[in-house]
Amino acid sequence: MLQLLGFLIIFALVGGGLALTSGPAVLHALPLELGLIGGAAVGTVMLGNSPQVAREAFAGFWRAFRGARFSRRDYAQQFEVLAQLMRAVRKGGFVAIEADVEAPERSALFARAPALARAPEARALICDAFRLMALDLSDPARAAARMNQAIDTHAGQRMKAVAALNTLADALPALGIVAAVLGIIRTMGMIDQSPAVLGGMIGAALLGTFLGVLLAYGLVGPIAARYGQIVEEEMLFLETVRAAISAFGQGAAPSIAIEMARTLLPAHLQPDPPASGGLRAVVTAPSAAAQRRANER
Repeated sequence: MLQLLGFLIIFALVGGGLALTSGPAVLHALPLELGLIGGAAVGTVMLGNSPQVAREAFAGFWRAFRGARFSRRDYAQQFEVLAQLMRAVRKGGFVAIEADVEAPERSALFARAPALARAPEARALICDAFRLMALDLSDPARAAARMNQAIDTHAGQRMKAVAALNTLADALPALGIVAAVLGIIRTMGMIDQSPAVLGGMIGAALLGTFLGVLLAYGLVGPIAARYGQIVEEEMLFLETVRAAISAFGQGAAPSIAIEMARTLLPAHLQPDPPASGGLRAVVTAPSAAAQRRANER
């Protein structure tokens, strides 16, 4: 994994340089300085954020190395569920999917897509959108607006965790200075010692500044940036739901709605297009709007 390799390179170069250039007193103070700065860093995240945001921020360290949750296979499962729901609506109306959208946790259709079970926000988005469309067939834009609002809310909540990590990266140099000042205070209390002893104590005190800057720009800052990229990539899982259902609500055939959502994805996440009988099947398939007009007549 690229992020793990980068971490090992930083640790090897900077840690090796510290071990080669510092004295025994500095290395002896290293665990204490790391504990002091790390503990203060954890406290600042807890102090400045809600419990939910703090948990999400701490989880960002692991997620930055693990990567995004959704793969090409997960998007294929999502598209299959959406296509099945759309086909059922066109064949039997919204009554045909009532059991699925009202109780998705007991739905055999949703059970075939483990990706949606791992993303309850996406499953809720699908069910709420079809529910709104069933209540007001004449205004599909209402469901689209509700989906946009739900996506914005979810994205804003997750980006708060990214902001918390960025704030922590900005605070770490100052926390390192605090640790350094504590070391200087301790050194001044032993000013009567020999220059060799004082030199080691001053070096240990400056270690706090060194660690604060290193952790800020060599670890937490890059992790915050990577986690922000992961959040943006994972939001595509909701954006494709919005694109497919919005297109279906405007009258597109299920195959066309799914294709419009599929093309939003980058190449490495795009599942293969479903076999659908070619262009002839797409052109001759009646639209949802046309079918509703026929039913009204």
